[in-house]
Order: sequence, then C-alpha cells, then structure tokens
Amino acid sequence: MAAGNVRIIRYVLFTLFAIVLIYFISSSSIPKPPLPSGSDLAKWKGRKEAHQGVFKKVEDDPLEDSKEQLIVAPSSNRTPPGNSTTSPVGASVPKEGKMNATFVTLARNSDLWDIVESIRQIEDRFNRRYHYDWVFLNDKEFNEEFKKVTTTLISGTTKYGIIPKEHWSFPDWIDQDKAKKVREDMAERKIIYGDSVSYRHMCRFESGFFFRHPLLADYEWYWRVEPSIKVFCDVGFDPFRYMAENKKIYGFVISLYEYVETIPTIWESTQKFMKKFPEHIAPNNSMKWLSDDEGESYNHCHFWSNFEISNLNWLRSQAYLDFFETLDKDGGFFYERWGDAPVHSIAAGLMLNRDQIQFFDDIGYWHVPFTHCPTSESKRLDLKCTKRFFDMNDLGKPDGWQDQTD
Repeated sequence: MAAGNVRIIRYVLFTLFAIVLIYFISSSSIPKPPLPSGSDLAKWKGRKEAHQGVFKKVEDDPLEDSKEQLIVAPSSNRTPPGNSTTSPVGASVPKEGKMNATFVTLARNSDLWDIVESIRQIEDRFNRRYHYDWVFLNDKEFNEEFKKVTTTLISGTTKYGIIPKEHWSFPDWIDQDKAKKVREDMAERKIIYGDSVSYRHMCRFESGFFFRHPLLADYEWYWRVEPSIKVFCDVGFDPFRYMAENKKIYGFVISLYEYVETIPTIWESTQKFMKKFPEHIAPNNSMKWLSDDEGESYNHCHFWSNFEISNLNWLRSQAYLDFFETLDKDGGFFYERWGDAPVHSIAAGLMLNRDQIQFFDDIGYWHVPFTHCPTSESKRLDLKCTKRFFDMNDLGKPDGWQDQTD
C-alpha cells in the first residue's frame, strides 16, 4: 500500500476516534464547579454571571404580616429538647446542641459580594460545624439575587427583614436645620462620615433598635458580622455556649479610641443617665476602663462593635433601654455623630460587672483597618494563625511547633 494511502487511512481513523470520544464526553454528566474558595472571591465578583448555575434554586416564603422572608436551609445540628440551666440574663443553656443564637448583619443589596466574603469566612472557620441561623436587615427590601446567593452559602436558616421607617429616620424632636449645619461643619473639617445622613441612621439603629426587630424576637444571643471581614483562625469552640456557661454577657476582640470630634458631649449624657438611674449601675463596673478620673470625663475607649457577641436580653432590659432613651433624646446621633460602638461600650462598662465582659483572644479577626490575632504563641499555633504566616513566607517554624498544632 502506498505511503500516501496509509497516511490518509490513519487520518480518517484518528478523526473518527476523536469524534466518538467527544460525543461520549459531551453526553456524560459533568459535575458543576464547586463554590469558589476565599482566594477566588475577587475573581468571582467580576464574573458573577458565570457562576449563576452554581446556586441551587430556593423557594421564598413571604411572611403574611410583613415583607420579611424566611428561607430554610438544611441543618443537622438543631438543639435537642431536654434539661437546661439558665444564664445570668435569663437565657437558657441546653446541655448539648446549639444555643438559641443567630448571626446578625446589616447590609444593602450592593453589599452582596462583600458579605459573601464574610459568610465564607464564618462558615469555613466556624458555622459549618454548628449551622447557626443568620438574620439580614436592610432599610430597603433585599432583592432575589442577594437572598439566593447568601442562602446558598449559609448552613443554617436565613432570614431577611426590612427596618421599620421609624427606626431609620429623624425622630420628631431633631432640629433638621441644626443637624444639617453640623454635617456641613464636619464635612469642612473632614471628619470621617461627618456629612453622612445614612451613617447616622445606621449608628442610631445599631445602638437602639436592631434587637427590637421581629426577626430577632425569639433569639437570646447574637454575633454581629459586617461585610468584608476576615476570620484568620479556626474557631474550635462555640462562643455562644462559652458566654452562657461562663456567665458572660458582652464579648469583643478589638478595643480602641473613638474619634474625639464625633462624641464631644456623649459623656455629659452618660452622666445624666447615671444620676437619674443609679440603680442601673453595676457594683463591680468598668468605670476605670472608661474614665481616667473616676467618671469626671470619658477617655474614649470603646469596644469595636463591628465584631461583638452578646446577649439580646441585656439589650432589651430596662437598664439599657433607659440608657439609649437618655442619649437619643439629647440628639447626639444627629447633632454630633455618635457611633454605636461607644454607646454599646459605655453601656456594657457601666451596667455589667467586669467579669461579664469577655475578650475573645482566641478569635483572629480583621476589619479594615485593624486586626486582632491571638496574643500567645501557643494559641496562635493551635489556631493555625502563626503556622499559616510561616508557611506563606517560607519561614522555618520555631522549635516545638509540632506539639502545638495538628
């Protein structure tokens, strides 16, 4: 057979084989790609359309009396019935299983791909083992994309609520002209968020209203999560259970000084509260942390409230409500720019005993521009913080590191 004919036959056979192979591959069931890892999120944001097929279809279940929506995702770790003890603020402590707790996020529809980052961090580091619920609140209705994406990523039940207008607007005792002049002045002085109306509504809402939302009515504990956070370390315990079993009420990871220009008179309002309601002041309070002169002035220390784990019954208490009412009537959320962080911090510092406030050194956390990582070397190694840093930089690990980690 001529060499040319042999080449033609080989070409034809190869072509037929390729066609058959392509047919079988195309007709087989090809699995969908997995959800992107944290390192791929930046790429994912710019190519959302390419990933729409990844998300499972979910059915919305509108509540009859409101625009809030509840979407239930499977959970295999619900709290079983049985005996329980009680925490200092009346929260039940089941002997096993989950606590009556939820994550809480205030977000806009435009925050979707930033909150996706936070969800992946929380789920990967903690909630994939516990399946706690997640409540999302917004002053506008959440769109279907926001609900579909977040529900798919969260292992527990997701709930979506609209903030009542009266909780996200100027109260009738606020002088609008005075408030406007304050914003203009702060803008000229370049004070952070000084000219923002929405930021002031947010701070007032987080200070005095989020815990009153109907979607939180049945919960006893909350963990606040902001968009674009990072959790550097595995959380190998349940902070909610730890808080309840150890009689803690408020937990934090970062504390720092508040911008002085935003709260010039907040301590005056606080002193008014202390004088009017001395019964609300805890005997073993944290005044020494709040003030360097036994309460004459405020030193501006506060817990950074973009991360906080706390008890909702405390925020619903008459003591806290009296404190918020005193501050709110003085108008500092609008005539100045009081943040919810100093409000929560002053309240906790005055109303709670020192041993009821928990510093979560074990939780590595970042929210622009500050970071907390466990302070002791053994904890950092146990929780993979330092190990990850050493691996990333190709550094030799210290002697004995194998004894401190898996």
